[in-house]
Amino acid sequence: MVVHLLSQESDESAMVGFVVSKAVGNAVTRNRVKRRLRHASRSVVESLPNGTTVVVRALPGAVDCSYQELSKDLSACVARARRTRGRTPR
Repeated sequence: MVVHLLSQESDESAMVGFVVSKAVGNAVTRNRVKRRLRHASRSVVESLPNGTTVVVRALPGAVDCSYQELSKDLSACVARARRTRGRTPR
């Protein structure tokens, strides 16, 4: 899973979007992955400051992951994105 995070000064609540490509599987599989990620993101969104936008890109390996694994990975990816925000790439 890949997470992109953008933080801006705003009064709007945090938003999360999901990208699940056809490489992940057929429509039923992609929707199952999106539903699991959407549910896992609820707890993560509450901890984000207002004005934050998060885009989560699911990779093909997400199909075999349980909800608990997706939730743990999502939390870790968002935490890593928050720590590295503001650094310039090498």
